Amino acid sequence: MLLNNKTAFITGAARGIGKQIALTFAKHGANIIFTDLQENESVHETIKEIESYGVKVLFLSYNVADFTNTETAVKKAFETFTTIDILVNNAGITRDTLLMRMSENDWDSVMNVNVKSVFNHIKAIQPYFLKQRKGSIINIGSVVGISGNAGQANYAASKAAIIGLSKTVAKELGSRSIRCNVIAPGFIETDMTSALSQEVKDAYFKTISLRRGGQPKEVANTALFLASELSAYITGQVIVCDGGM
Repeated sequence: MLLNNKTAFITGAARGIGKQIALTFAKHGANIIFTDLQENESVHETIKEIESYGVKVLFLSYNVADFTNTETAVKKAFETFTTIDILVNNAGITRDTLLMRMSENDWDSVMNVNVKSVFNHIKAIQPYFLKQRKGSIINIGSVVGISGNAGQANYAASKAAIIGLSKTVAKELGSRSIRCNVIAPGFIETDMTSALSQEVKDAYFKTISLRRGGQPKEVANTALFLASELSAYITGQVIVCDGGM
């Protein structure tokens, strides 16, 4: 198993892409720490599914955009598992609307959750990774952070910021064998995209070389590669997972 005896810390993993990453890592032998804003039925289901792979799991509920909460959570995670090998910054939100209609709160909310949470977790986990002299950081970006997208100025800006942050972290921490990469998914079929009409989906599919939407497991497999030793010489990169969009 690619991640046997390793431990992964994954934000926003009660559902969607984050959950699939957690399950994929667990299937390959990793113990899982995952977060969400609230403890609910989705969280309990995710815990059971992770445990079915025979690994340990810890759930932490807190606001990932709050640095003090993040520091406390990371400290508890290390007290529980002694070592953490992988950090996946997956937590994110959207507040889509055209820039002319976008409120200050729409902007601030997306930047706080999508960007500040990434800073918070890298900042909080960095001292432990430096002491270990190892670690793989995987940040979930988006193709719109590269191309932009009408109606998503805040979201696109947040994902572009993650790319710049990740490339900088890769340069700063590389000498200690700590890697940092970005996955930029395209149109992935999740609860978020399920609300779209088939007509809208078909229009998207025409722009994709593979003529279909991606599955969360395909993003998760990309994360598995970046988390494992298969990618030991890859850092500071953006891997686009979009079917040739």
